[in-house]
Amino acid sequence: MASYTAQQLSGEGTPIEAISGQKTFTLTKSSNLSGSAYFTIETVKNSSGNYASKPTNALGTYATFANGVNVDTLVTSSYISSVVIDGNSTGGSYKFTPTTSIAISSSMLRATGGVTLTIS
Repeated sequence: MASYTAQQLSGEGTPIEAISGQKTFTLTKSSNLSGSAYFTIETVKNSSGNYASKPTNALGTYATFANGVNVDTLVTSSYISSVVIDGNSTGGSYKFTPTTSIAISSSMLRATGGVTLTIS
């Protein structure tokens, strides 16, 4: 189980841990935030600033959306996935099973709104 602070997830974000098999992403929003917050996982781009020859880390199965994270807010492509944490909640969770294993540091984890993350 890995945990990430709001500081680690802000701005440029922080590199992802290696992931294989189903993982639960639990997002907790700062109580100081009155609006919605966002959580994004993005494959690291190549030196030309695009995804050519990069892994499709966002492909997989997304399931079991709970509390303040609704499946209707999920936006995905082959390289990016993003969800909204509802403004009326203190957080939520969802499960992600990647199509193939995700290598350490091959994606970045980012969030707004003082969001913390636990991957279990």
